[in-house]
Amino acid sequence: MNHGFLTLAGLPGLDAVDTADTLVVPGRPDNVVPRGPDVLDAIRRAHARGARIVSLCTGSFALAEAGLLDRRRAATHWMWADAFRQLHPRVLLEPDVLFVDEGDVLTAAGSAAALDLGLHIWRRDHGAEVANAVSRRLVFAAHRDGGQRQFVERPVPDVPDESLAPLLAWAREHLGEPMTVTDLAARAAVSPATLHRRFRAQLGTTPLAWLTAERVTLARRLIERGEQRLDVVATRSGLGTAANLRARLRRETGLSPSAYRRRFGRGAGEAITA
Repeated sequence: MNHGFLTLAGLPGLDAVDTADTLVVPGRPDNVVPRGPDVLDAIRRAHARGARIVSLCTGSFALAEAGLLDRRRAATHWMWADAFRQLHPRVLLEPDVLFVDEGDVLTAAGSAAALDLGLHIWRRDHGAEVANAVSRRLVFAAHRDGGQRQFVERPVPDVPDESLAPLLAWAREHLGEPMTVTDLAARAAVSPATLHRRFRAQLGTTPLAWLTAERVTLARRLIERGEQRLDVVATRSGLGTAANLRARLRRETGLSPSAYRRRFGRGAGEAITA
């Protein structure tokens, strides 16, 4: 198959869709041109039998055309948001997020956001440890929440904010220690208000939300590595108590610590003790 940009050879036909566990639908340059009925039927069949459907960038146009996104949240590239709304007004488009996870249907906003979504899927399927290993191999950020804003084209500020990278690296090394937003601001030598503005501008989240997400990720890695004592996991990750760890882990993954360890940890079948 050759569309001018590259050549793909040895591709299976659409019948391969009928056995796939996850169907990935990429974008294409002519987004407003209707897809072929055979493609749309294949997408519908896969979804109907329970396959996970993933779109990358403007691949969301195909999912919307197939009817999979009606009254559901979805993401697409910000440059195509207006066209998407006009063609698919029944879709609850979130035009400035990186990706949207609706469980059985997941949509990414662009090429870089596709990597974010891919790592999110790896994390969901195989745990934080594997996802972090993949991110290191890709030399890519291990976790950017789907709700982070896309980097929409806008004027460059006269005085750009300084990078948060040194502060984030330091914080990740001290997650088990008492740490507040005020502490982070002092470390960065800025006011808490300035730190909030920088987090919003560069990460699309708040310092507290970022810190909590990093601690939950560390807790997940500790459980995956075999730590059975919840109080130890909670202390080392900075979540404080076993009760807070349980609540945060369930909110993030939908699983209790015991269920999470059975799925992703070493020594399956052993009970986690408080």
